[in-house]
Amino acid sequence: MSVLRRFIVIVDAINHRIGRIAMYGLFLMLAVLLWSTISKFGDQPSLWTLEVAQFSMIAYFFLGGPYAIQMGSHVRMDLFYDGWSVRRKALVDAITVFCLITYLVVMLWGGLSSTAYSLGHFGSDPLSFFAGLITGSEDVGTLERSRTIWRPYLWPIKALMCFGLVLMLLQALSELSKDILRLRGKEL
Repeated sequence: MSVLRRFIVIVDAINHRIGRIAMYGLFLMLAVLLWSTISKFGDQPSLWTLEVAQFSMIAYFFLGGPYAIQMGSHVRMDLFYDGWSVRRKALVDAITVFCLITYLVVMLWGGLSSTAYSLGHFGSDPLSFFAGLITGSEDVGTLERSRTIWRPYLWPIKALMCFGLVLMLLQALSELSKDILRLRGKEL
């Protein structure tokens, strides 16, 4: 149980810090959109603003998601949930968190595949590609770029998305660990 508690403390601390920083991504997005509006009135519209706003929203969502899970800020049917005992809440939460973990694993696999594709790997196994990048047996191919006129590289935002999915997966495992401790009658 001490290993489980230590895992919870470490994951919660990491996601709390990153989530508090990610909250300011919303202000970045608002500043970019404000600049976009101002530049349009000056007859000099910026081509990069919409895409940067989208990228900052992706960063805000994927880096802030684990913090939202940790704080319990996600949607829940409180009509029934509030009246349940702590043990019943933990059992239902454990089931739903297991479903979330399954979903996040599928999303992470897709994210890794998409990131590998954006780095020029066109095969079906992204893990061997990333292992090959680390060992030096694989090379980066033609980097994928956006099809807009600005044409930024897409691998940085896809890598950030994968990082956020790993953080969400760790936070979901932390929540599952909390539910297991509650089901066993242990205090957190």
